[in-house]
Amino acid sequence: MITPLLMMAAATDGTSTAAPPCDSPVVMVIAGPTHDRERMAAYGKAIADSKLYEKLGGYYINIPRPLATFEGTPPAGYTVLMVRFPCLANAQAFWNSKEYQDKIKPLRLDPSAGDYTVTVYPEAPLRADLVGKVGDNGYTAGFDRSGIEQSNGK
Repeated sequence: MITPLLMMAAATDGTSTAAPPCDSPVVMVIAGPTHDRERMAAYGKAIADSKLYEKLGGYYINIPRPLATFEGTPPAGYTVLMVRFPCLANAQAFWNSKEYQDKIKPLRLDPSAGDYTVTVYPEAPLRADLVGKVGDNGYTAGFDRSGIEQSNGK
């Protein structure tokens, strides 16, 4: 009974500006060599102080230093950091936010404190045999991106 009521409440005349559901988690992967750990620490602190991750449901899912290497030899200073967001739109809201683009990102540029590739991947669904054995791959709270000012009108 509740589901049809929610669907009726969500029905619009086409003029709604409501954000689409944010229920398909993604993982942002930042990978590459770090050249200046001190500046990158200041950059990381600036991200934490901004509370953008908190507002958008982003959180680190790994420590960026390998625990073990099973194959190959990573280059010196090579870092891989993964950040989980509840959906692509929230990852984009972080990346395109005025605060990140204008205040935080410049902390690691000119000269570059690291040469990173930043990519975003959909989170794989949980296999049926793992249900109840590990987390459910879902967020239990909503994270509203509408209050995050975007850079360049995005």
